[in-house]
Amino acid sequence: MESGGEVLKRRGLMLVLSSPSGAGKTTISRALLQEDDQLVMSVSATTRPRRPGEEHGRDYYFIEPVDFNLMINRDELLEHAKVFNHYYGTPRAPVEKALEGGQDVLFDIDWQGTQQLAHKARADLVSVFILPPSTEALEQRLKTRAQDSAEVIAGRMAKASEEISHWSEYDYVVVNDDFDRCLNEVKAILNAERVRRTRRIGLIDFVSRLRQGY
Repeated sequence: MESGGEVLKRRGLMLVLSSPSGAGKTTISRALLQEDDQLVMSVSATTRPRRPGEEHGRDYYFIEPVDFNLMINRDELLEHAKVFNHYYGTPRAPVEKALEGGQDVLFDIDWQGTQQLAHKARADLVSVFILPPSTEALEQRLKTRAQDSAEVIAGRMAKASEEISHWSEYDYVVVNDDFDRCLNEVKAILNAERVRRTRRIGLIDFVSRLRQGY
């Protein structure tokens, strides 16, 4: 008889990490992708022009505005939004193919995108909100990375309060006061969700055979 590991395949899941800018979701995402070959990053479609070095299908799916609108009308996007006069969204087909093959898909999106994913595919969604240990720590991290002007940092801090207000809409909340501990908590969430009963394919038949003595 085959072992349970071979019999009980599973459907993949959509892991969403959200946080205010500077709380660490991008760093955590990179660490997860580097360490876990069962996890792939979601590739978004966008109407913005391709930048030097970017590759279609790897960085983004670069799509004309008319085609993007057709995808919206055909319900071919799991979520979408307009940012700085360009559209961004998650094509449904590649994600669904990955999930059916037992591959997990990582999303780095905000609360609005997460709401749309929950509406379209709640059973496949695992959402995690990452909080900073304090407002002061968040501001200091934004200043330390030296990527933004003082005006941009002030804008990000003003937006952070609104983003944090949606924490209760998420399945899990972790506080990034220590990176290694926070990363391990997200790993624990992912590992537990992977063996959730509802994701196991063929479990009913497997248990039925066990009860029959096979």
